[in-house]
Amino acid sequence: MYQQDPNPTGSLFVSALLALLPLVVLLVLLGVFRWKAHWAGLSTLALSLAIAVLGYSMPVGLALNSAAYGAGQSVLVVLWITFNAIWIYNLTVHSGHFAVLRRAFSSISDDPRTQAIVIAFCFGALLEALAGGGGPVAICSVMLIALGVNPLKAATLSLVADTAPVAFGGMGNPITVLSSVTGLSADAYGAMAGRQVSILAVLVPFLLVFIVDGKRGLREAWPVALAAGLSFGSTQFVVSNYISYRLCDIIAAIVSVGAVLVVTRLRRSAPVPVTVGGGGSADEPEQPDSRRDVATAFAPYAIIVAIFSLAQFDAVKALLAKATWVFQWPGLQVANASGKAVSTTYTFNIGGATGTLLLISGLLSLLVLRVSPVKALHIYGRTIRQFGWAILAILSVFALSYVMNLSGQIITLGVWLAGTGAFFAFLSPIVGWFGVTITGTDAGANALFGGLQTTAANQVGASPILFGASNSSGGVMAKMISPQNLAIGTAAVGLVGKEGDLFRRVFGWSLLLLLAMCVLSYLQSTPVLGWMVP
Repeated sequence: MYQQDPNPTGSLFVSALLALLPLVVLLVLLGVFRWKAHWAGLSTLALSLAIAVLGYSMPVGLALNSAAYGAGQSVLVVLWITFNAIWIYNLTVHSGHFAVLRRAFSSISDDPRTQAIVIAFCFGALLEALAGGGGPVAICSVMLIALGVNPLKAATLSLVADTAPVAFGGMGNPITVLSSVTGLSADAYGAMAGRQVSILAVLVPFLLVFIVDGKRGLREAWPVALAAGLSFGSTQFVVSNYISYRLCDIIAAIVSVGAVLVVTRLRRSAPVPVTVGGGGSADEPEQPDSRRDVATAFAPYAIIVAIFSLAQFDAVKALLAKATWVFQWPGLQVANASGKAVSTTYTFNIGGATGTLLLISGLLSLLVLRVSPVKALHIYGRTIRQFGWAILAILSVFALSYVMNLSGQIITLGVWLAGTGAFFAFLSPIVGWFGVTITGTDAGANALFGGLQTTAANQVGASPILFGASNSSGGVMAKMISPQNLAIGTAAVGLVGKEGDLFRRVFGWSLLLLLAMCVLSYLQSTPVLGWMVP
C-alpha cells in the first residue's frame, strides 16, 4: 500500500512549491498562453503524474490508476449532469419554446443590464440550486446570446453569476459532503456559509451590470442590482439559518426575481440603449405568446423542480438508492501519512444521481413539448457532439485532481497553509479556491479539504464550523476559472478552444471576490465579527 508523505523533500516550503506547480502551470497555460482547455488539462496532468512519481515516490502504475479513478469520477459528477441539462435546453429549442422563454424574460425589461441579472443571476441560481454541474453556465449563456449578447460576454456573465448560489447548489450537496467528511453538523455549516455567501450575493449583480455596461451601468441600473442582490442575500441568510440550507437557493432565486419585477415596474424612466456586442436575437412574433405557450416553455423547469423535490422524500430516496453500486476501485490502495487507508471506493448511484433526475425530467418534458422519442434521441446525440473536446478537458482535469490528492500533493499544500497559525483564517477560503480550481466542484473541494480545515481549526483554537464553511464559500469563487466550467461555457456558446480568452475575462473577478471572502473569514475569526459564528 502506498503511503502519502506530506513532506517528501524534507522542506515543507519546497514540497509545497512542488505541489503547487501543476496548479500554477494550469493557470498560466490558460491565462497567459491561452491554450485550449483540453491541451492545458492534459499537459498539467502529465506534469502532476511526473511529480507524483519522481517527487512523491508514487509507483507509476498507481499514479496512472489514480488518474483513471479521477476520470471515472467525473462521469456522474459532471458529464452526466451537464449532458442531460443541455439536452433539456436543446429540446426546448427544437420545439420552439426556448424563443417563448426568451421573450418571457425579455418582457420583464428590455434593458440588457436587467436581463443579465434576471437570467444569469436569478434564473441561473435556480438552475444551480436544482442541478449545478455546469448546467447554469451553459443554459444561461445561450439564453443571453438569444437576447443579443456577444457569446464570450454571455459566457463571462454566466460564470461570474454562478458564485453565490454554488455553496448550496444541487440541493445543498457541498454542505452535505462537508458534513459527511468532518462529522460535524450540516445545519451548522449551512448556517455559517449562509452568513458568508449572502454578503457576496449582494455584490454579484453589481458586477454583472458593470460587465455589461461599465460605470454608466452602475449609475443607471444600481436600483435593480441592489434589489436583486439584497433580496437574494437576505433570503439566503434567513432560509439557510432558520429553515433549510437545502432550499435556500431555490427560495432566494424566486424572491430575487420577484424583487426585480417590482423595481422594474416602479421605475418609469425610458430604457437606455446599451451595446452588448451582436449575438443576434430572434425576430419577435407579430402576436404575443399565449399563456399556454408561456406555460409550456417554463414546464420543463417546473418539472425539474417537482422531480428534485420528490427525490427529497425518504421513501423516494430509498427507492432510487436501490440502483446504487459501491465498489473498491481495482488496484488502488493508498494510506495517508498516519497509515489510515484513504477511501478509493466508487459509488455508481445511477438511480439517485442528479443527472438521472434531470434525464427523468427531460423524458417527462417530451410529453409537454411534444417531441418524439426518436427525435429526442437524435437531439441527445447532437448534444454530446456539441461538447467535443470539452469532454476531454473535463476528464483530464478530474484525473489531475485525483493524482494530486492521492499522491499527497494536495495534503502538502494544506499542511503548509495550516502552519500559518491564526492567519489561516484569512487563508482558509484560498484552500477551498484551490480545491474548486482543480476539481471544478464545491462538493469536490469540501471532500478534499474538509478534514484539513477541521484539523487546522483545532490546532489554532478556532471554530471548525467557520473554517469548513470558509472552505466552501471561498471555493465558489473558483467555479468561474476551473477548466471544467470554462470548457462547458465555451462549448455551450460555440467557442470551443477559446477557454484561455474566457479565463482572462473572469480571472480578475475571481481574485477580487476571493479577497473579499478572505477578509470576511478573518474578521469572523476575531472579536470584530466573531458574533456571526454559530
